[in-house]
Amino acid sequence: MSKPQFRRTLKTPQIVFMGLAWMTPMIYFTVYGVAFESANGLMTPAYLVAFLAIVFTAYSYSRMVKVYPTGGSAYTYTSKSIHPKAGFFVGWALLIDYIFSPIIAILTFGIFMHTEFPNVPIFVWIIIMNIVLAAVNIIGIRSAARISGLSVFVQIGFILIFCLLTAKDIYLNQGASAFFTLEPLLVGENSIGAIFSGAALICFCFLGFDAVTTMAEETIDSKKTIPRAIFYIIFIAIILYTMISFLTAIAFPNFSFDNPDNAAYSLIQLVGGNLFSTFFIMVLMIATFTQGLSSMASVTRFLYSLGEASILPKKLFTSLHPKLRTPVFNILFVAMISLSAVFINLDTAVLFVSFGALIGFIFVNLCVIAHYYIKERRRGLKATFFYLIFPSIGVLFIGWLLTLLDIHTLWIGGAWIVFGFVYLYLKNNIFTQNVKKLDKKLA
Repeated sequence: MSKPQFRRTLKTPQIVFMGLAWMTPMIYFTVYGVAFESANGLMTPAYLVAFLAIVFTAYSYSRMVKVYPTGGSAYTYTSKSIHPKAGFFVGWALLIDYIFSPIIAILTFGIFMHTEFPNVPIFVWIIIMNIVLAAVNIIGIRSAARISGLSVFVQIGFILIFCLLTAKDIYLNQGASAFFTLEPLLVGENSIGAIFSGAALICFCFLGFDAVTTMAEETIDSKKTIPRAIFYIIFIAIILYTMISFLTAIAFPNFSFDNPDNAAYSLIQLVGGNLFSTFFIMVLMIATFTQGLSSMASVTRFLYSLGEASILPKKLFTSLHPKLRTPVFNILFVAMISLSAVFINLDTAVLFVSFGALIGFIFVNLCVIAHYYIKERRRGLKATFFYLIFPSIGVLFIGWLLTLLDIHTLWIGGAWIVFGFVYLYLKNNIFTQNVKKLDKKLA
């Protein structure tokens, strides 16, 4: 009996919805207060700089998925383009990114629901969220994609309503000419540092576009579909983010707040009052749920790839349900780990995700250089620009962002990498010894 394989059912719109659900367009509001302070209010230029930092890496992902259209993402690209040990390093770093992603969504959902229903403990919502996410993912990737699509439409709908209400306030208070100002884009001599500081934080609003590469084996014509979807995702995101920041800068040039954690809530109340604020909380909870759905789908596919490479036990992590064609063991494994959301701090989880993602981003850019420029020797003028200069800029941008992470995160992330290499050494050593014992028995 042949081993069950993934079904190729996903098309470009579904991949885009899954990526946007992972990224969560509503993240603009969840990080609004901290980002506003970091960028000294210059949100629009900060978002544009962050977009420039990410677009180089997005291009590199689009190049590499054409060469290796499998679910291993940056791990596979690095293993095959640079070296298997470098691939293990990237895969192990990404493991911490992918594992903590659903934890963040589950924990955030628990916090929101506990705020609305304070008599119900957070751990109850975490358990319920885990069960529902696991069930939907077990049913199949198409179910997750449909729910993600609905969530993305709701989020974009909320953002458009927010922008329309803000535009109405601008028109009534300042007139039509106010829309043509360039004031939100103007940068003073003393503002460059604030913009880059804000961009470093805001870059994390774009994390997630890369997660769709883990679904390559379930995507129709993945060599074309995935690269196209990557650029749709980041361009839709930057249009939404700049539209919100540009309009709010015109409407509320002197906006201030006491607590950055609820700054977005204060902004929403200014724009639409209490009723709109209630709608905001509902949309935010929906967005958090589908982020968890998409991130669980991504991590389970990534674990499948690590199982295929025998980094994790192959028999367990590459098993698929014979009818549903979903990695049921992986889904239950992630659900069990995600119960740790009861004990983990949200800020810590976010930093770990950032650490793993940025390591992966750096190596995907290096993979483009290694594969196209060095191995395939594409070194003409145009090729040098796209396969050496472009990804090199990506490496520098992302490397700079990595240095801005909390020092404790870098130490713990480094310890995780060291633990990974110890695990690899022991695993290979035990395997070698078992082979030698088998040879002696056969002799």
